[in-house]
Amino acid sequence: MRPITFEVAPGITAIDTWYGGRERYTAAYLIDAAEPALVETGPTTSGDAVEAGLRELGIASGDLAHIVLTHIHLDHAGGIGRLAARFSRAQVWVHHRGAPHLAEPSRLVASATRLYGPAQVDALFGPVEPVPPGRLRPLLDGDAISIGARTLDVIETPGHASHQVALVDSDTGAVFVGDALGIHLPDLPVLRPATPPPDVDLEAGVDSIQRIRARATSMLLFAHFGPIADIDDTCDLAIRRLRAWGDVVREELRRTDDVEEIAERLRQESLRDVATGSEAPLDLDALERRLGLLSSARMNAAGLIRYWTKRAEREAETSAG
Repeated sequence: MRPITFEVAPGITAIDTWYGGRERYTAAYLIDAAEPALVETGPTTSGDAVEAGLRELGIASGDLAHIVLTHIHLDHAGGIGRLAARFSRAQVWVHHRGAPHLAEPSRLVASATRLYGPAQVDALFGPVEPVPPGRLRPLLDGDAISIGARTLDVIETPGHASHQVALVDSDTGAVFVGDALGIHLPDLPVLRPATPPPDVDLEAGVDSIQRIRARATSMLLFAHFGPIADIDDTCDLAIRRLRAWGDVVREELRRTDDVEEIAERLRQESLRDVATGSEAPLDLDALERRLGLLSSARMNAAGLIRYWTKRAEREAETSAG
């Protein structure tokens, strides 16, 4: 597959990772600096595409100084072991909760297998190779990664995952958002929440979006997929959709705990995700096929069911206490 790269901001170039063999699903980003940095890797199955993109941008195996991950889900970080071996000079930066799982990824793979099934894990992600512990640099909220004359400021952004961070580029004010705002594909007029198990948190997710809004001054850089310059409207929409999906699942749980039934309600809710004023015809099944590789209605339903169930248990314990 041919490398696809395109500049999104001064000194920042997107590399299409060809996630699942498809264009414009997942992006990695190269930051041009005295110490070049790659944000996100995609899964191991994307390794050839990412390496080809780096070569096209003039980055040889000894040139890459940093690889930074927004979180450790396999569509973002599954390829880190392979890339770290190929780019042996690069330091690997990741949230402190995620670092142990990159050194020993068996639990990470097991979690993905429960969500996707073994066949899809093999097809989408491929093998997940460990990163030597000495290469890992754990991140905390407020850290700054120096990559030469520019820095990446670290914002802890739980909600989608407890091990997620956003990164603020000092030169442009662009923010690498991971999945904090959900899933956006450029040719679809939707912004879909991303609420997979096991540790989705709605309140933390809304707070994280607000933290990103407060720091972004030029654009939001989505892993799925690409840049969005309309910061305030996008953050507002992300909060509305996250709350709406949470409300749908809470309402359905009063009637049933069947994940398939609740997922069907979320599939119907998908039609509300269509951007206001869009004239693009949408078929619900086609929409789910496109977005399901990244954020299926069933996966979102499972995450939100777990969230509301755990919250009810905590509230019951508090009341009993």
